[in-house]
Amino acid sequence: MDATAEHGDGRDGAARERAPEPATGPAPGPAARPAPGPAARPAPGPAAEPATGPAAEPAIRLDRVRKQYPDGTVAVHELSLDVPAGEMCMLVGPSGCGKTTVLKMINRLIEPTSGRLFLTGEDVTRADPVKLRRRIGYVIQQVGLFPHQSIAENVATVPKLLGWDRRRIAARVGEMLELVGLDPKVYARRYPHQLSGGQRQRVGVARALAADPVVLLMDEPFSAIDPIARGRLQGEFLRLQAEVRKTVVFVTHDIDEAIRLGDRVAVLSQGGRLEQYADPATLLGSPANEFVADFVGSDRGLKRLAVTSISDVDLEHPPVVRPGDTLAAAREAMARDGARWAVVVEENGDLRGWLSAERAAGGDGPVSERGRRMAAWVPRDATLNQAFSVMLQQEAGWVAVLDGSRLVGVLTPESLHAALRRSVDSTEPETAGAV
Repeated sequence: MDATAEHGDGRDGAARERAPEPATGPAPGPAARPAPGPAARPAPGPAAEPATGPAAEPAIRLDRVRKQYPDGTVAVHELSLDVPAGEMCMLVGPSGCGKTTVLKMINRLIEPTSGRLFLTGEDVTRADPVKLRRRIGYVIQQVGLFPHQSIAENVATVPKLLGWDRRRIAARVGEMLELVGLDPKVYARRYPHQLSGGQRQRVGVARALAADPVVLLMDEPFSAIDPIARGRLQGEFLRLQAEVRKTVVFVTHDIDEAIRLGDRVAVLSQGGRLEQYADPATLLGSPANEFVADFVGSDRGLKRLAVTSISDVDLEHPPVVRPGDTLAAAREAMARDGARWAVVVEENGDLRGWLSAERAAGGDGPVSERGRRMAAWVPRDATLNQAFSVMLQQEAGWVAVLDGSRLVGVLTPESLHAALRRSVDSTEPETAGAV
């Protein structure tokens, strides 16, 4: 099969072609990897229902929590919110809307004026705050590492306070550094000033996880890092979260970060009022009100592509031919479907390439002599955003969707739009907390 970056614009459009190239073998290869993007999240489901029994108890529950200062300023207005175990809840909103105040009330660095706080079903509103904080990991914007302590000593902070023995602490420090991608043999004896900003942030995460906390609180942990490093750390944190599955409450001012990382996003307005609490796809597809719509931005349709997975119902199925079929058989298959191109697939279902009607015209040799290598493809678990990016990068009229190397179907601009529309139509706005 020949390699090319272009192929048919669609079944009814004329195929665009480049000069043929030498045969190069099976289609997808490392060079044809889809554009990087956020990990695909599950398709949005119905809004979360209140927990009704021990098995459904949320890891964190805020029950009408309010913070009012002596001068009468209301920082948080009776906030009710459930965070299910193992999920990441993003708190977003304009400056001064009480995001950090909410975070600090969860670990009682700030005492709520009224309302109740529950941690795994236990009312901790009046619990010993010191003991409570030792059950909660905390990561802040400027990391907060102790400059006079080595990296190993920083990570060991909470285990030492809990009275762990020396051997257990050493093993845990090594485990945590490896988990965040830092070789203990290289970094354990270094000091914070010897690390880059991104490395210090990783150490902060390792320290927060060291005592295996029930909950992890993160206050704009990546905001002070350059955009390239921030994107890389976000990706690494998603990988880490997939492995450890902690319950996380994450404060950010960046709606893109909230959409990329969060299982659920809580949008707060001034005074800590909850405007909407929903999964990212619902938030983007059905903003609860004008405030939320303005905050997520007018480009929310494009943002939604990044959190919408490819579904089988979104795929089109063009004519399929085999490498050994004759060109006459390929022409007949395309004419039967009214198509301007066909995909070339091996007997076992593996994608080999594609063939346009123009290249199939004339002659009666095998398809393998005129077919072209497929450069525009994405894996089955990709998002619509990744598929759209590949389509643009490869200047392609369609994108193959593969399960391993097996063809599942194709996405065209029309089916991409239909998939996004269907995703929007399947969601309803959620305007209240889960309690």
